Amino acid sequence: MFRNPSDEERRKLLQEIHNIAVVGLSPNEARPSNRVARALQRFGYKVIPVRPLVAEVLGERAYASLSEVPVKIDLVGVFRAPQHIDAIVDECIRLGIKRLWIQLGIVNEPAALRAQQAGITVVMDRCIKIDYTQLMHE
Repeated sequence: MFRNPSDEERRKLLQEIHNIAVVGLSPNEARPSNRVARALQRFGYKVIPVRPLVAEVLGERAYASLSEVPVKIDLVGVFRAPQHIDAIVDECIRLGIKRLWIQLGIVNEPAALRAQQAGITVVMDRCIKIDYTQLMHE
């Protein structure tokens, strides 16, 4: 059974990361992915959009896939439907990415467990913006 990291473990993760690749980052300012990514930028993180067919989002160059990102990815944030999580986990495993945050409302327990078994720290069905606000200001 999947279990999210504790508050303390999530706080430590948020303190250790710098580059966040956001899979499914929408250029539409009204979309949750855009609002959350803008907040992450304000919090001081480097946001790397991963979204095919767009050149940039939030002033950052966009990439069609995680494998195209030319810098080290500390965390992959996911704003994609549950049926897309398996392929994202496969790519994270292949690329050696060690942290995966699957946004609030998105659940794929088999994929999350497979990622954990591959040594990836997984947070699922939680909002990184809300967790940052609560955990980093206590």
